[in-house]
Amino acid sequence: MDKKTYTSRTQDLERLDKEYVWHPFTQMADWQAEDQVVIASGEGNYLIDTEGRRYIDGVSSLWVNVHGHRRREIDLALMEQLSRIAHSTFLGLTHEPAIRLAEKLAGISPPGLSKTFFSDNGSTAVEVALKTAYQYWQQRDDPQPARKRFISFTNGYHGDTIGSVSVGGIDLFHQVYKPLLFDAIQVPSAYCYRCYLKKEFPSCGMSCLADVEEAMSRCRGEAAAVIMEPLVQGAGGMIVFPPGYTAKVRELAAKYGILFIADEVATGFGRTGSMFACQQEGITPDFMAAAKGITGGYLPLAVTMTTPEIFNAFCGEYKEKKTFFHGHTYTANPLACAAALANLAIFEREKTIETMQPKIEWLKENLQALYRLSHVGDVRQAGFMIGIELIKDCDSKEPYPYEEKIGIKVIQTARKKGLIIRPLGDVIVLMPPLTITDKQLREILEKTYDSIKEVTGA
Repeated sequence: MDKKTYTSRTQDLERLDKEYVWHPFTQMADWQAEDQVVIASGEGNYLIDTEGRRYIDGVSSLWVNVHGHRRREIDLALMEQLSRIAHSTFLGLTHEPAIRLAEKLAGISPPGLSKTFFSDNGSTAVEVALKTAYQYWQQRDDPQPARKRFISFTNGYHGDTIGSVSVGGIDLFHQVYKPLLFDAIQVPSAYCYRCYLKKEFPSCGMSCLADVEEAMSRCRGEAAAVIMEPLVQGAGGMIVFPPGYTAKVRELAAKYGILFIADEVATGFGRTGSMFACQQEGITPDFMAAAKGITGGYLPLAVTMTTPEIFNAFCGEYKEKKTFFHGHTYTANPLACAAALANLAIFEREKTIETMQPKIEWLKENLQALYRLSHVGDVRQAGFMIGIELIKDCDSKEPYPYEEKIGIKVIQTARKKGLIIRPLGDVIVLMPPLTITDKQLREILEKTYDSIKEVTGA
């Protein structure tokens, strides 16, 4: 985009942004040197900037938008709730939107998850799971106080607060904070394209699970819980696990008496083709953290769901101090809960999960065309979660040097073509709203293909 064509409004906003704002996961020296897109509005599956340019929202505004922007049903639900109250504390009080939402979630989640603790975002939902798992072992009827550690996976991402970073496995994000973190037991994840055992699925028989079992067996007396993203590791690069892998990890956790935490912050609310990823492998975790799509992309809200057995360990006489001493100012904000209820009503009324299935199959077939590009090493898909790994050399799987910023160059090129997407290093992520049309899906793939070809030269 030529800066001289910008209106004075856009220029002024860009100047003010660069003077006062610090953006997340952004190298601000680069940001200061580049022209920026200033978003002014949204319409359906499009974002519109201050110059009136339209862009397909190819990553659902960072994986949160579900049914498109400015959905009338959610807008009206928020206005109706505003006519009553915008916020009331959830400490010592309750309100109808949260009560109704908790009931609704219990009905659509894996069976047995009937207790909901509200928080603000994915990181806090994970923190709640970690803290309650730890405290559960300390104060259940037969306490096991030695169970204080957590098992997690390489390439895992669970948020940016200290507890969630401690169980994360992405050195680029987490290494600098090591001195602040508690020590987790980390096991290799099933990254089939770059298998650390140099094997191939399915002939490998998922032999990588042996290392998971070894860690669980060795640490059974000290591990409070194992935490993983079911089916696909999102921020780690859209690493899709082989079928049955998540269920096997859950089975091993049960075998060794270790609690199982499913981080469904990114995978929940339809992203993998079912309401929750755990449901595709027929498992019920001991804890399920969910956020992102819960309000349809309108407001921050998160939940940590668990079983009555876990919940009951926190119930007792006041003097026993079994209370879960944790909470947030905006816990169960009524506006956010109202948006979530409207969001779930759309799922039900429009049969969103069912209508996604033909599109998922279409993507599965048409994503294969990306392999025609000589620098596309792997294309991974779990429902509407897609990762395209770009590499310097396909034969050796040699990655591009970090400083070349290949992924960033691809998404900047796509932006000029009217498509907003985001990279995870050199993995190009596509995660459109669930209501994306067939025509828009085709356009996303065409513009992604053309952008990769233009940047990589092949």
